[in-house]
Amino acid sequence: MGSIGNLAMLLEKFFTERMMHQMRASSNTIASYRDTFILLLRYTTKHLKKQPSELMIKDLSADLISQFLDDLEKTRGIQVRCRNVRLSAIRSFFKYLFYQVPESSGLISQVLAIPNKKFTKKVIHYLTREEVDALLQVPDQKTWIGRRDFVLMVIAVQTGLRLSELTQLKKENVNLGPVAYIRCLGKGRKERYTPLNHLSVKVLRKWFKELEESSFDFVFPTFYGKKMSPDNFRYLLEKYTKVAQISFPSLKNKRVSPHVFRHTAAMQFLQAGIDLSTIAIWLGHESVETTQMYLEADLIIKEAVLKKIQPVNAKLKRYKVDDKLENFLKNL
Repeated sequence: MGSIGNLAMLLEKFFTERMMHQMRASSNTIASYRDTFILLLRYTTKHLKKQPSELMIKDLSADLISQFLDDLEKTRGIQVRCRNVRLSAIRSFFKYLFYQVPESSGLISQVLAIPNKKFTKKVIHYLTREEVDALLQVPDQKTWIGRRDFVLMVIAVQTGLRLSELTQLKKENVNLGPVAYIRCLGKGRKERYTPLNHLSVKVLRKWFKELEESSFDFVFPTFYGKKMSPDNFRYLLEKYTKVAQISFPSLKNKRVSPHVFRHTAAMQFLQAGIDLSTIAIWLGHESVETTQMYLEADLIIKEAVLKKIQPVNAKLKRYKVDDKLENFLKNL
Protein backbone atom coordinates (compact mmCIF):
# COMPACT_ATOMS: atom_id res chain seq x y z
CA MET A 1 0.00 0.00 0.00
CA GLY A 2 2.95 2.29 0.49
CA SER A 3 2.46 5.68 2.09
CA ILE A 4 -1.17 5.77 1.01
CA GLY A 5 -2.00 3.31 3.78
CA ASN A 6 -0.06 5.13 6.47
CA LEU A 7 -2.30 5.34 9.53
CA ALA A 8 -0.80 8.56 10.95
CA MET A 9 -1.36 10.49 7.72
CA LEU A 10 -4.93 9.24 7.28
CA LEU A 11 -5.86 9.83 10.89
CA GLU A 12 -4.58 13.40 10.74
CA LYS A 13 -6.60 14.05 7.57
CA PHE A 14 -9.67 12.50 9.20
CA PHE A 15 -9.55 14.96 12.10
CA THR A 16 -8.51 18.11 10.22
CA GLU A 17 -10.42 17.70 6.96
CA ARG A 18 -13.33 15.43 7.76
CA MET A 19 -14.29 16.25 11.35
CA MET A 20 -13.21 19.87 11.73
CA HIS A 21 -13.75 21.23 8.21
CA GLN A 22 -16.45 19.11 6.57
CA MET A 23 -18.51 17.90 9.54
CA ARG A 24 -17.71 20.88 11.79
CA ALA A 25 -17.93 18.51 14.73
CA SER A 26 -18.25 19.97 18.21
CA SER A 27 -15.25 20.20 20.51
CA ASN A 28 -16.79 17.52 22.73
CA THR A 29 -17.11 15.08 19.83
CA ILE A 30 -13.57 15.75 18.65
CA ALA A 31 -12.25 15.23 22.18
CA SER A 32 -14.14 11.94 22.51
CA TYR A 33 -12.81 10.65 19.16
CA ARG A 34 -9.30 11.84 20.03
CA ASP A 35 -9.31 9.93 23.31
CA THR A 36 -10.54 6.80 21.54
CA PHE A 37 -7.65 6.79 19.08
CA ILE A 38 -5.07 7.63 21.73
CA LEU A 39 -6.18 4.51 23.61
CA LEU A 40 -6.26 2.43 20.41
CA LEU A 41 -2.77 3.54 19.36
CA ARG A 42 -1.36 2.72 22.79
CA TYR A 43 -2.91 -0.73 22.68
CA THR A 44 -1.72 -1.39 19.13
CA THR A 45 1.80 -0.15 19.85
CA LYS A 46 2.02 -2.45 22.86
CA HIS A 47 0.82 -5.56 21.02
CA LEU A 48 2.42 -5.08 17.61
CA LYS A 49 5.67 -3.56 18.92
CA LYS A 50 5.38 -0.69 16.43
CA GLN A 51 5.46 3.03 16.97
CA PRO A 52 2.25 4.90 15.98
CA SER A 53 4.05 6.59 13.06
CA GLU A 54 4.96 3.14 11.68
CA LEU A 55 1.45 1.74 11.70
CA MET A 56 -0.43 0.99 8.48
CA ILE A 57 -4.15 0.58 7.96
CA LYS A 58 -3.65 -3.17 7.51
CA ASP A 59 -2.39 -3.35 11.11
CA LEU A 60 -5.82 -2.39 12.44
CA SER A 61 -7.57 -5.67 11.83
CA ALA A 62 -11.09 -6.41 13.04
CA ASP A 63 -9.66 -8.96 15.50
CA LEU A 64 -7.24 -6.42 16.98
CA ILE A 65 -9.96 -3.80 17.38
CA SER A 66 -12.31 -6.32 19.01
CA GLN A 67 -9.54 -7.32 21.41
CA PHE A 68 -8.90 -3.64 22.15
CA LEU A 69 -12.57 -3.07 23.03
CA ASP A 70 -12.60 -6.14 25.26
CA ASP A 71 -9.44 -4.91 26.96
CA LEU A 72 -11.09 -1.56 27.72
CA GLU A 73 -13.80 -3.36 29.66
CA LYS A 74 -11.42 -5.63 31.54
CA THR A 75 -8.50 -3.34 32.39
CA ARG A 76 -10.18 0.08 32.51
CA GLY A 77 -13.55 -1.12 33.78
CA ILE A 78 -15.60 0.87 31.28
CA GLN A 79 -19.31 0.20 30.87
CA VAL A 80 -20.75 -1.42 27.75
CA ARG A 81 -22.33 1.88 26.70
CA CYS A 82 -18.89 3.55 26.74
CA ARG A 83 -17.44 0.60 24.80
CA ASN A 84 -20.01 1.16 22.08
CA VAL A 85 -19.16 4.89 21.97
CA ARG A 86 -15.49 4.00 21.36
CA LEU A 87 -16.54 1.59 18.60
CA SER A 88 -18.70 4.30 17.02
CA ALA A 89 -15.65 6.60 16.75
CA ILE A 90 -13.62 3.85 15.10
CA ARG A 91 -16.45 3.08 12.67
CA SER A 92 -16.63 6.74 11.66
CA PHE A 93 -12.92 6.69 10.78
CA PHE A 94 -13.22 3.47 8.77
CA LYS A 95 -16.19 4.81 6.81
CA TYR A 96 -13.92 7.72 5.86
CA LEU A 97 -11.26 5.21 4.76
CA PHE A 98 -13.63 3.71 2.18
CA TYR A 99 -12.98 6.74 -0.02
CA GLN A 100 -9.33 7.19 0.91
CA VAL A 101 -8.02 3.64 0.55
CA PRO A 102 -10.60 1.68 -1.48
CA GLU A 103 -8.05 -1.09 -2.00
CA SER A 104 -8.50 -1.91 1.72
CA SER A 105 -12.28 -2.32 1.37
CA GLY A 106 -12.15 -5.92 2.60
CA LEU A 107 -10.51 -5.01 5.90
CA ILE A 108 -12.71 -1.92 6.25
CA SER A 109 -15.87 -4.00 5.80
CA GLN A 110 -14.72 -6.43 8.49
CA VAL A 111 -14.16 -3.60 10.97
CA LEU A 112 -17.52 -1.99 10.16
CA ALA A 113 -19.18 -5.35 10.77
CA ILE A 114 -18.06 -5.42 14.42
CA PRO A 115 -21.39 -5.28 16.28
CA ASN A 116 -22.29 -3.14 19.24
CA LYS A 117 -22.35 -5.06 22.48
CA LYS A 118 -25.83 -5.49 23.89
CA PHE A 119 -26.58 -4.37 27.41
CA THR A 120 -29.52 -4.10 29.74
CA LYS A 121 -31.01 -0.64 29.52
CA LYS A 122 -31.76 0.75 32.94
CA VAL A 123 -34.90 2.72 33.61
CA ILE A 124 -34.00 6.40 33.57
CA HIS A 125 -34.16 8.45 36.75
CA TYR A 126 -35.97 11.77 36.96
CA LEU A 127 -37.15 14.08 39.70
CA THR A 128 -40.69 14.75 40.84
CA ARG A 129 -41.89 18.33 41.14
CA GLU A 130 -41.63 18.07 44.93
CA GLU A 131 -38.03 16.84 44.71
CA VAL A 132 -37.12 19.71 42.38
CA ASP A 133 -38.67 22.19 44.82
CA ALA A 134 -36.68 20.63 47.67
CA LEU A 135 -33.43 21.11 45.74
CA LEU A 136 -34.25 24.71 44.84
CA GLN A 137 -34.70 25.51 48.52
CA VAL A 138 -31.08 24.60 49.34
CA PRO A 139 -28.83 27.24 47.66
CA ASP A 140 -28.11 30.16 49.97
CA GLN A 141 -29.40 33.10 47.94
CA LYS A 142 -27.73 35.55 50.29
CA THR A 143 -24.49 34.66 48.47
CA TRP A 144 -23.44 35.21 44.84
CA ILE A 145 -22.70 31.51 44.35
CA GLY A 146 -26.04 30.52 45.86
CA ARG A 147 -27.97 32.87 43.55
CA ARG A 148 -26.05 31.57 40.52
CA ASP A 149 -26.75 27.95 41.43
CA PHE A 150 -30.45 28.63 42.03
CA VAL A 151 -30.86 30.19 38.57
CA LEU A 152 -28.78 27.41 37.01
CA MET A 153 -31.05 24.68 38.42
CA VAL A 154 -34.21 26.57 37.42
CA ILE A 155 -33.00 26.87 33.81
CA ALA A 156 -31.69 23.30 33.69
CA VAL A 157 -34.97 21.73 34.75
CA GLN A 158 -37.13 24.04 32.58
CA THR A 159 -35.14 23.84 29.35
CA GLY A 160 -33.63 20.36 29.48
CA LEU A 161 -30.37 21.70 28.03
CA ARG A 162 -27.38 19.38 28.00
CA LEU A 163 -24.57 19.85 30.51
CA SER A 164 -22.23 21.28 27.87
CA GLU A 165 -24.95 23.62 26.58
CA LEU A 166 -25.51 25.03 30.06
CA THR A 167 -21.86 25.53 30.98
CA GLN A 168 -21.03 27.12 27.59
CA LEU A 169 -24.10 29.38 27.54
CA LYS A 170 -23.29 33.09 27.07
CA LYS A 171 -25.45 36.15 27.73
CA GLU A 172 -25.55 36.97 24.02
CA ASN A 173 -27.35 33.65 23.41
CA VAL A 174 -30.27 34.53 25.71
CA ASN A 175 -33.20 36.63 24.51
CA LEU A 176 -35.48 37.95 27.25
CA GLY A 177 -37.82 39.89 24.98
CA PRO A 178 -41.56 39.26 24.43
CA VAL A 179 -40.68 35.87 22.92
CA ALA A 180 -37.96 34.72 25.31
CA TYR A 181 -35.63 31.91 24.31
CA ILE A 182 -32.13 30.46 24.53
CA ARG A 183 -30.11 29.81 21.38
CA CYS A 184 -27.48 27.12 21.53
CA LEU A 185 -25.48 24.73 19.37
CA GLY A 186 -26.27 21.13 20.26
CA LYS A 187 -24.82 17.85 19.06
CA GLY A 188 -23.61 17.94 15.48
CA ARG A 189 -23.41 21.74 15.74
CA LYS A 190 -27.16 21.96 15.21
CA GLU A 191 -28.60 25.32 16.18
CA ARG A 192 -31.57 25.06 18.51
CA TYR A 193 -33.93 27.62 20.07
CA THR A 194 -35.46 26.74 23.44
CA PRO A 195 -38.36 28.88 24.74
CA LEU A 196 -38.28 30.19 28.30
CA ASN A 197 -41.26 30.22 30.63
CA HIS A 198 -42.32 33.10 32.89
CA LEU A 199 -40.32 31.93 35.93
CA SER A 200 -37.13 31.43 33.90
CA VAL A 201 -37.42 34.90 32.39
CA LYS A 202 -38.01 36.44 35.81
CA VAL A 203 -34.98 34.82 37.49
CA LEU A 204 -32.71 35.44 34.48
CA ARG A 205 -33.58 39.14 34.30
CA LYS A 206 -32.74 39.53 37.97
CA TRP A 207 -29.53 37.52 37.54
CA PHE A 208 -28.46 39.48 34.44
CA LYS A 209 -28.74 42.74 36.37
CA GLU A 210 -26.22 41.31 38.79
CA LEU A 211 -23.95 40.15 35.97
CA GLU A 212 -23.99 43.66 34.45
CA GLU A 213 -21.75 44.77 37.30
CA SER A 214 -19.05 42.50 35.93
CA SER A 215 -17.60 41.81 32.48
CA PHE A 216 -18.53 38.12 32.60
CA ASP A 217 -19.68 36.63 29.28
CA PHE A 218 -21.00 33.30 30.56
CA VAL A 219 -24.48 33.08 32.05
CA PHE A 220 -23.26 30.70 34.76
CA PRO A 221 -19.60 31.64 35.31
CA THR A 222 -17.27 30.68 38.10
CA PHE A 223 -16.56 33.25 40.81
CA TYR A 224 -13.68 34.48 38.61
CA GLY A 225 -15.75 34.75 35.43
CA LYS A 226 -14.46 31.60 33.76
CA LYS A 227 -16.57 28.88 32.20
CA MET A 228 -17.94 26.47 34.77
CA SER A 229 -16.51 22.98 34.39
CA PRO A 230 -18.78 19.91 34.14
CA ASP A 231 -17.23 18.59 37.36
CA ASN A 232 -18.14 21.83 39.12
CA PHE A 233 -21.79 21.45 38.15
CA ARG A 234 -21.82 17.79 39.25
CA TYR A 235 -20.22 18.72 42.57
CA LEU A 236 -22.72 21.43 43.44
CA LEU A 237 -25.65 19.12 42.60
CA GLU A 238 -24.21 16.42 44.81
CA LYS A 239 -23.73 18.95 47.63
CA TYR A 240 -27.27 20.32 47.41
CA THR A 241 -28.80 16.84 47.10
CA LYS A 242 -27.21 15.73 50.39
CA VAL A 243 -28.86 18.68 52.13
CA ALA A 244 -32.23 18.21 50.41
CA GLN A 245 -32.28 14.52 51.40
CA ILE A 246 -32.82 15.54 55.02
CA SER A 247 -36.25 17.01 54.26
CA PHE A 248 -36.98 14.82 51.24
CA PRO A 249 -35.72 11.24 51.89
CA SER A 250 -36.77 9.98 48.43
CA LEU A 251 -33.72 11.78 47.00
CA LYS A 252 -31.52 9.25 48.80
CA ASN A 253 -32.54 6.68 46.19
CA LYS A 254 -31.62 8.89 43.24
CA ARG A 255 -28.27 9.95 41.84
CA VAL A 256 -28.97 13.56 40.95
CA SER A 257 -26.80 14.57 37.99
CA PRO A 258 -27.03 17.31 35.35
CA HIS A 259 -28.52 14.75 32.95
CA VAL A 260 -31.23 13.87 35.47
CA PHE A 261 -32.40 17.49 35.15
CA ARG A 262 -32.68 16.93 31.40
CA HIS A 263 -34.67 13.74 31.99
CA THR A 264 -36.90 15.63 34.42
CA ALA A 265 -37.70 18.30 31.84
CA ALA A 266 -38.61 15.63 29.30
CA MET A 267 -40.85 13.77 31.74
CA GLN A 268 -42.68 16.98 32.63
CA PHE A 269 -43.50 17.51 28.95
CA LEU A 270 -44.58 13.90 28.52
CA GLN A 271 -46.87 13.96 31.54
CA ALA A 272 -48.38 17.22 30.27
CA GLY A 273 -49.47 15.38 27.13
CA ILE A 274 -46.80 16.67 24.72
CA ASP A 275 -46.13 14.19 21.89
CA LEU A 276 -42.75 12.49 21.52
CA SER A 277 -41.83 14.19 18.23
CA THR A 278 -42.20 17.64 19.81
CA ILE A 279 -40.14 16.57 22.85
CA ALA A 280 -37.45 15.21 20.52
CA ILE A 281 -37.24 18.58 18.74
CA TRP A 282 -37.14 20.43 22.06
CA LEU A 283 -34.29 18.28 23.41
CA GLY A 284 -32.37 18.23 20.14
CA HIS A 285 -32.63 14.48 19.62
CA GLU A 286 -31.77 13.30 16.13
CA SER A 287 -34.36 10.53 16.32
CA VAL A 288 -37.69 10.07 18.09
CA GLU A 289 -36.42 6.60 19.03
CA THR A 290 -34.08 8.27 21.53
CA THR A 291 -37.03 10.05 23.12
CA GLN A 292 -38.95 6.77 23.36
CA MET A 293 -37.07 5.91 26.59
CA TYR A 294 -39.10 8.54 28.45
CA LEU A 295 -42.36 6.87 27.48
CA GLU A 296 -41.01 3.53 28.69
CA ALA A 297 -39.98 5.08 32.02
CA ASP A 298 -43.21 6.90 32.83
CA LEU A 299 -45.12 4.79 35.33
CA ILE A 300 -47.75 7.52 35.78
CA ILE A 301 -48.82 7.29 32.14
CA LYS A 302 -48.84 3.49 32.29
CA GLU A 303 -51.08 3.57 35.36
CA ALA A 304 -53.45 6.00 33.63
CA VAL A 305 -53.70 3.62 30.67
CA LEU A 306 -54.39 0.70 33.00
CA LYS A 307 -57.28 2.56 34.64
CA LYS A 308 -58.89 3.13 31.23
CA ILE A 309 -58.84 -0.56 30.38
CA GLN A 310 -61.91 -2.47 31.50
CA PRO A 311 -60.89 -5.63 33.35
CA VAL A 312 -62.14 -8.88 31.88
CA ASN A 313 -65.01 -10.49 33.73
CA ALA A 314 -63.29 -13.65 34.84
CA LYS A 315 -63.19 -15.70 38.00
CA LEU A 316 -60.41 -18.02 39.03
CA LYS A 317 -61.61 -21.61 39.12
CA ARG A 318 -59.80 -24.64 40.37
CA TYR A 319 -58.61 -26.85 37.55
CA LYS A 320 -59.56 -30.48 37.82
CA VAL A 321 -57.56 -33.00 35.84
CA ASP A 322 -59.70 -35.68 34.14
CA ASP A 323 -58.99 -39.32 34.86
CA LYS A 324 -57.35 -40.19 31.53
CA LEU A 325 -55.01 -37.23 31.62
CA GLU A 326 -54.15 -37.84 35.27
CA ASN A 327 -53.31 -41.44 34.52
CA PHE A 328 -51.21 -40.40 31.54
CA LEU A 329 -49.20 -37.97 33.63
CA LYS A 330 -48.69 -40.46 36.44
CA ASN A 331 -47.35 -43.04 33.99
CA LEU A 332 -44.78 -40.72 32.42
